[in-house]
Amino acid sequence: MTLTALKDLDLLSVQEARNLLEQAAGAGEKLSQFTQEQVDRVIDVMAAAARSEASNLARLAVDETGRGKISDKTIKNLFASVDIYRYIRGLKTCGVIATNKEKKVLDIAVPVGIVAAIVPTTNPTSTTIFKILAALKARNPIVLSPHPQAVECTAETARVMYEAACEAGAPKGCIGCMKIVTREGTTELMKNRATRMILATGGPGLVRAAYSSGKPAFGVGPGNAPAFIERTANVKKAVRDVLAGKTFDHGLLCSSEQAIVCDLPIEEAVLAELERNHAYFLNDEERVMLERLIQLPQGGLNTAIVGKSPQFIAESAGFSVPDEVVCLVGRASGVGREHPLSMEKLSPILAFFVEDGWESGCERCIEILNFGGLGHTLAIHSEDEAIVMEFGLHKPAHRICVNTSTTHGSVGLTTGVPPSMTLGCGTPGGNITSDNITPLHLINVKRLARETRRIEEISFDPVDDEKDIDEAPQQEEATPQLAVDLREVVRATVEDYVRERTPP
Repeated sequence: MTLTALKDLDLLSVQEARNLLEQAAGAGEKLSQFTQEQVDRVIDVMAAAARSEASNLARLAVDETGRGKISDKTIKNLFASVDIYRYIRGLKTCGVIATNKEKKVLDIAVPVGIVAAIVPTTNPTSTTIFKILAALKARNPIVLSPHPQAVECTAETARVMYEAACEAGAPKGCIGCMKIVTREGTTELMKNRATRMILATGGPGLVRAAYSSGKPAFGVGPGNAPAFIERTANVKKAVRDVLAGKTFDHGLLCSSEQAIVCDLPIEEAVLAELERNHAYFLNDEERVMLERLIQLPQGGLNTAIVGKSPQFIAESAGFSVPDEVVCLVGRASGVGREHPLSMEKLSPILAFFVEDGWESGCERCIEILNFGGLGHTLAIHSEDEAIVMEFGLHKPAHRICVNTSTTHGSVGLTTGVPPSMTLGCGTPGGNITSDNITPLHLINVKRLARETRRIEEISFDPVDDEKDIDEAPQQEEATPQLAVDLREVVRATVEDYVRERTPP
């Protein structure tokens, strides 16, 4: 029976994954021999191709997924093909990438191998652009598994970049994209022995599957990001920043603001600015109706609201809001499953909390992060540097955005953090790294290390270091004898080693 005669999508998907991995393996052998100049030529051409198609790809994504805004998805595509490209363009990822003359050590970059990339429905085209650029910059072939609801726009993005890459000299098969997407096919892609690394962006279940695949994996966590507006903040700017982040692409980025935590003395000023900027504050009846829509009976998020407009969401909940409304805001009395507004909503909906003082605000932010956002992102809007540092030093988030939007600050659009579309949450979020992922996470580094001292010259005598003498004077009598004994052990070991290998 031919493959085309098969009707089982799971079998077709598994076979497609294997075929793409086989092609990628051949491409990987050739890519591993590329020089930095060859790699950068490919990156240049791919980024240019993605830039030229940024608007078209955004339109395809909105048409296919029914989520987000074309204008904002275009910005995300340009962010990936301009800002991220500019950042990674100067990175060394081939050959000797660092030299320590004093230690006589050379760092040499080696590709990790085939990257399996899981692409979400929330940011399908921009994430695809980013992951392809990052993988090939590190000389790795990549095979993408799109979200089932975003197959066409993901595949088109991959096609645009693949054709550009091949024109620039990249080997055939260096970029592959599954078009028959099933759970079985994606599992095969992640677990196949040819796969060397997984870049997983998606829901918690998918990320857990990536981590349990037996392969090294960079996953992400949920981002229930709070924004604390402290009493010394520039209220007008703070509210504009929060709304800019929350409404960007209808709140689809996982680092978008999910709650405002407002310092009590400025509550009225913040509410006035929210109204001035076309946010809609819910009355008690509307809040209850919205909460019933947000949360499914089993406690999870109702994905029907993800990336939708506030007008659509309000109508679905049973009430209406004016056309100029950009965000729905509801006063929340607590955090947890019994308070649906406090969860990650991935839509233009904000919870609103009021706390008296930064210490109380801090505790509320931590409570929100503990409810599905540990390790991800938070914002503090304040002019008090001491309070800002308290948040930076002690809050359980790895991106602390100061006086800027969490959406734009976390990815490096309005801050100086490494620009990326994949944000690690560290061990609090169940991830292997807290970094913004870059091509440097997709290389192995081997060290060429030359001898700096002969083995028979090794000394463990701490009295050679005056600093040690100053810090531990009580050891002056005991230490010299210990050091002599250790040197004798080393000499005896070396002599035995030489004697055993010297012919009679």
